[in-house]
Amino acid sequence: MAEVAPAAAPAAPAKAAKKKASKPKKTGPSVGEQIVKAVAASKERGGVSAAALKKALSAGGYDVEKNKARVKTAIRSLVAKGTLVQVKGTGASGSFKMSKKADTKVKNLLCINYHYWSLLCCCYYTL
Repeated sequence: MAEVAPAAAPAAPAKAAKKKASKPKKTGPSVGEQIVKAVAASKERGGVSAAALKKALSAGGYDVEKNKARVKTAIRSLVAKGTLVQVKGTGASGSFKMSKKADTKVKNLLCINYHYWSLLCCCYYTL
């Protein structure tokens, strides 16, 4: 009997490297900026709680459930920078207020903008 050699399996074609589709960068305010706006808009004497901050972010269209870690790190970094002051709690929980230093910066920006626009209006109406 003649022995028949088994047929060799065809070699698998080399896989082409897939290029990852780059996601477009999100335009708009960062999480930290949104948190600062929410705290600055609040008139609560005792500050804004972390839960209220998360509600404000989700009302603004930010997916808090998906990005819990980003929200926590943003709060911690704002406290470390001195933009926010932690009134109660530790870490990223508790209540937060704007620091006096950051509050004066916001007020100064508002004053500068007011003076700028008033100067523009004066110049416009004197023409």
